[in-house]
This record gives sequence, C-alpha cells and structure tokens, in this order.
Amino acid sequence: MPTSAIDSLVFRNMFGDREVRQIWSDEYRTQCYLDWEAALARAQAGLGLIPQDAATEINRVCKVENIDFSRLEEESLNIGYPVLGVVHQISHLCRGDAGNWCHWGATTQDVTDSATVFQIRASFDIIANKLDEAIAATANLARDHRDLPMAGRSNLQQAVPITFGFKMARLLATFLRHRDRLKEIRPRIEVFEFGGACGTLASLGEMGLAVQEALARELGLAQPDIAWHTERDRIAEAGCFLGLLTGTLAKFATDLKLMMQTEVGEASEPFVANRGSSSTMPQKRNPISCVYITASAASVRQSVAALLTAMDEDHERATGPWEIEWITLPSIFTLAAGALNQAVFVLKGLEVHPDRMRANLEATHGLIVSEAVMMGLAPALGRDEAHDLVYDLCRKALEQNRPLADLLAEQQTVMAHLSRDEIQALTDPANYLGLAGVMTDQVLAFVRMQHLVLF
Repeated sequence: MPTSAIDSLVFRNMFGDREVRQIWSDEYRTQCYLDWEAALARAQAGLGLIPQDAATEINRVCKVENIDFSRLEEESLNIGYPVLGVVHQISHLCRGDAGNWCHWGATTQDVTDSATVFQIRASFDIIANKLDEAIAATANLARDHRDLPMAGRSNLQQAVPITFGFKMARLLATFLRHRDRLKEIRPRIEVFEFGGACGTLASLGEMGLAVQEALARELGLAQPDIAWHTERDRIAEAGCFLGLLTGTLAKFATDLKLMMQTEVGEASEPFVANRGSSSTMPQKRNPISCVYITASAASVRQSVAALLTAMDEDHERATGPWEIEWITLPSIFTLAAGALNQAVFVLKGLEVHPDRMRANLEATHGLIVSEAVMMGLAPALGRDEAHDLVYDLCRKALEQNRPLADLLAEQQTVMAHLSRDEIQALTDPANYLGLAGVMTDQVLAFVRMQHLVLF
C-alpha cells in the first residue's frame, strides 16, 4: 500500500507527475540496469572480450518482464543492493554458459549510477518540455498585459505602479534562465559510470578504456573522463537545478496567493467547478494549485539539502551517503515535475482582473505615485526638500482621507512650480510606469529571437 504523497492513489497527481513517477519506479530502474548490462555485453563482444553468442543471449534475457521482483526484493534485503540480484537472475536465465559472461569487469555502482543518469536524462526531457509550456504561457501573459497598470509592492506595501505584463516578463526571464541552465548542465550530468571496483578498470587490463568508449556509444551517454563513484557533484547539480526551478515556482505561487486574497482580488487561478471549494464556506475559492506548488517546492528544497549531504562520501567507494540519493531523487524529480504541472495549468488559464488592479491603485488617493511628485518638484526645490514636503502631505492625506492631488494644489510652494494639470498628471498611476513596457518588450523579443514560442 502506498505511503508517500508521490505514490498515493489520492495525492500522487496533486503533487507529482505520472510520467516522471514512472521513470523512478522499480520497473523502469530495473530495466535501466538491464539495458546497461545488455549494452556492456554488446560492447565487449564487439571488442572480442566475450563471445558474441554470449552477448546475444544476455541481450535476449535483459527484459524487465523476466525479473521476479519478489525474489529480487528478498535477495536485495540480504545483499543490500538490487543490482547483484538482477545479475543473478539474468545469468540463470541465459542458455548455456552465456550467463558466465554477464557483468564482465563491472561493479554494482557502475550499473546503479548509470541507471540513475538514465532516469535523470528521461526526467529532464519531460521537465524541459513542461518548462517550454510555462515559457509559452507566461510570454502570452506578458504580451497581453504589457500596459495593464497595477500596484508594485515592497514589504507588502504599495510602492510604485508597475504593469502586470512587467511582472509576468520578470517571471518569463527567470524561466528562460532556467531553460539555459538546464541546457548547460545536461552534458555535465548525462555521463555514465564504468570503472570497476575502485574506478581503475583493472579487471579489464589495457582494454578498459576501449570498452568504456564502446559502451558510451551503446548507451548514448557521454564517456567519463575518470571514475566518479564518490564524486557526486553531477547528481547534486541535478537536484540543485530542481531546487532553483521550484523556488521560482514557489515565488510565483506566493505572489498569486497574495493577489487572490479577497481584499486584493487582482488575479485568480483558472476556474474549475468545485476546485478550491470549502466544505463549510460556499463562497471560498482557494488557491489550490499554488498550495501544491508551495508544499512541493518546500519538500524539494529540503531533499536537495539531503542530496548535498550525499556528496560527503568516503574514499573510493562510500559507506552510506550514496544511498541518500536513492531515497531523495525519486521525490525530488516527481515533486518538481508536479509543481511545474500545476504552474503550467495556472499560467495557461490565469484569470486577470484589471478592475481590481485599478481600484487598488486608486485606494491610496495618489500616494502610490508620491515618488513621481517628489521627482517632479525636485528640480525646483531640491530632492531633500521635495521629499520632506511630499512626506508631510502624504501623512495628511492619510489622516484626512483626502486625495494627494488636492493637498498639493493647496500648497503655494507646489503651485509656484506646478500647474493643476501637471499635478493631475503626476498623480495618475498610469503615467508613472517607467520603462516597464520597454523591458517587457526586451524579454519578449528575446523569446521570439530564440524561436522558443510561436505566439
């Protein structure tokens, strides 16, 4: 019976992803072991190290449906690792003496690490596609809302106006950096392992590197420059990337949760009947996808810390830290892909509420553009004097619940330098958007240039 959120029949598709979960299953991992053993036999037969008939027979039996998982569980519990149990089964399935040539010159960790790299590669393929979906959806939001004014916030307080397109363009730019990161790290990570007992390939003599090179061709993975049995930076880098990616998703989810507050109401998750409803409060529409993203990202973050601990490995073959990866990698990849799924769902159907954005901009009666007024007066009064004057008027506006423009118009010092029309222009949030549109266009132009999104 499943006991984790990523395997639970109830929770697995809330927090996880079906395709990535399957990649980290026992069946998929075991087939990766078998694929590696079959490839090794082909490579060694091609070099004359083992008989071709033996390689053919090994390849015939290296299918996961041939594995007795009950027997594998029992033997793994006894041995401590599953690879040797798999090797025993395929060796016994081979006809004649072909099984004697199985796993020739290899060690358990060669197979395990290579299988992990297979799983990472397959998972990254899926995550890359989902990231492209997120990029496309975010680009559309940035384009469609390029000029939609809203309140920018600092320390949860209204700061100066921005546009919603600018907010989405920042997210888009971050997604693009993650896309670049993933493209950059994959060649470093997608490297198989084959070094034998302590990495020196001593069991194969002078043929060791030739076998390694041939195995690289068979596996479609990069050949290692040297054994990395206890050098775990490749695996840790994969986890750290997912920590960064889910951190970005959590920031987006946090912003949207705050924007969905009843008193704010500037944007909402896509409407689906009964989604986010309460058992006792019929009016509720909770930010469900954001909740899943936040929980998943936090779990990934903590698991990445454990994965970094797995780098602390002793000598040439370690006593324990390696197994941390077995525990954490399935959840890190599954939860990260699940969080990305939730984000794509939200981004594709995000409901934007311009009326609420405008109402919130107007809620302070012009205080959100006090910086614009200060800068408008600064050339005549000096920045410090202008700041102090506007500061005092902002306090009065709050105390008297009056528009800042009215108080400015009552000040002779202000009227000596600004007309009423200039005051109205300075206190209109739509006139103080800076280069938000230009910066949004820069990000969108980069997307178009890279042919990342057709929109």
